[in-house]
Amino acid sequence: MNTPCGAARVFLGWRQPSEREIEMPKVSKTSATKVQDIGIGEVREDVAGGYEFSFLDLREESDMAPFLKGLPDDRCTCPHWGYVMSGQITFTFADHIEVFEAGDAFYVPPGHTPATAGETEVLFISPEEESARVNEVIQRNMAALQSS
Repeated sequence: MNTPCGAARVFLGWRQPSEREIEMPKVSKTSATKVQDIGIGEVREDVAGGYEFSFLDLREESDMAPFLKGLPDDRCTCPHWGYVMSGQITFTFADHIEVFEAGDAFYVPPGHTPATAGETEVLFISPEEESARVNEVIQRNMAALQSS
């Protein structure tokens, strides 16, 4: 660990935190507090450290583009980091397509629409505030599609 030394340590107010002061945020699929069956699979979500952790377990093939209608260019405006545990996820951008398979860690910038193969399990890690705005649109579109 890089730590300031001597006078700089006092000036910067630096001190080594005790083990009791360090509490690292964590989320697991089993500890996630929000669980939602979305018909084609299950989503388990929770927020920690300013990020939303979403565990998607999708039994069926999915195209999530219809749920993004109403966002700028009808594409997701949130960046995501993630990991594909099984199956395959495809992100379509205006100018190209990115495909990630089981065992791949990924980063995707805003401006995409996701689709998955059946039997896909993936973890998304997304900035909490940006994700909340996108989720609001997704929930509204899901409700509209279910009522029609």
